[in-house]
Amino acid sequence: MELFKNTNFDFLGYKWPFIIASLVLTAAGFVSLGIKGGPKYGIEFKGGMLMTVKFAGTPPVEQVRQVLTSALASVPTVQTFENGSNEIVIGTEGENDNSLGRNRQIVVDTLAKTFGQPGSGKLDLNNSSSSALASRLLEPLQRAGVQLSQVEVEKLSASVMQYRDERGGLLTKIDDLKAVPGLTQQVLTVLNQESYVAPYTAARDIEIVGPKVGADLRQQAINATLLALGGMLVYIWFRFEWIYGVGAVLAVFHDTLITIGIFSLMDKEITLTVIASLLTLVGYSMNDTIVIFDRIRENLQLNRKETLQDVINRSVNQTLSRTIMTSGLTFLAVLSLFLFGGPVLHGFSLALVIGIIIGTYSSVFVASPLVLFWHNWADGRKKKAPAVAGAKARS
Repeated sequence: MELFKNTNFDFLGYKWPFIIASLVLTAAGFVSLGIKGGPKYGIEFKGGMLMTVKFAGTPPVEQVRQVLTSALASVPTVQTFENGSNEIVIGTEGENDNSLGRNRQIVVDTLAKTFGQPGSGKLDLNNSSSSALASRLLEPLQRAGVQLSQVEVEKLSASVMQYRDERGGLLTKIDDLKAVPGLTQQVLTVLNQESYVAPYTAARDIEIVGPKVGADLRQQAINATLLALGGMLVYIWFRFEWIYGVGAVLAVFHDTLITIGIFSLMDKEITLTVIASLLTLVGYSMNDTIVIFDRIRENLQLNRKETLQDVINRSVNQTLSRTIMTSGLTFLAVLSLFLFGGPVLHGFSLALVIGIIIGTYSSVFVASPLVLFWHNWADGRKKKAPAVAGAKARS
């Protein structure tokens, strides 16, 4: 299927606006990275703790940030999800595993003190386990005349927590538990006496990564990217010639650097999923470039009298339908992920959305002009060398 037939666009004639745009984006990204001291790494790379906290209503973000800043040695990050949920993510940094563990406990205790009822002596059902609930209820139930064995109390506690978890991990009031099978009015009365429900739930979705592990992951991500680029350079070198490999790798470097720069400008974190999308982008952009280079090689063999610029323009025109279809459909897919994939896939899909746009035009307006510039420079040197030799001979 061809969307465009017998097109004759002068793509290389418009190379300079795109090259200038690339230089501007690259420079802006480098300036942003320089000002901010490098990329904004996620917890996986810099080490730290991430805790997801869900509130019954709109999260009091500023209040959470204020109380945690006062309680912790370093300023925490408190961010909301972009999908409109009542969840926030609290991030803290630490020098070692012990400090991260202390930070976790400080966050848990501070949230309980601010939004819970720690002075009441009651158990918070929204932030407790089934075993803690069973231990709390066993003696009060016996005093209330409820004849339940320890095993039965443990099963009942597990049913209460399962009911809570099935409703998003958050109870709004204890009377909601009337729907739990086996929970009588006597048990509900004891629950009201011994427990309460805080307007939030935390401590069940926690990620902790030590600084050493984060540094190792960061180095492995860099190594993976460089090895992928090195392998592709060698492949293209043998399949075409070395300048094609250099042009393709520089174009991919261009795509990656601009994507990272835009992430810095947008103040987005570089996480493991973003690294996965960058590696995907490397392969995608390289494949697009190789398709064009392969057509350039074929056309050079068919017509050796045609100038290289005309050959490149003709090759890009011949592959235009393929480029539009593959890039367009892929872009629609990742755009759908970005819009509807939720916060987990947000960084991954955003990197691909940016990368596909940059990668598609870099194959045409960055990689191909690099090959053209090199050949023009090399041809100029070849023509200049005999003239210089002749001048020396006459003198």
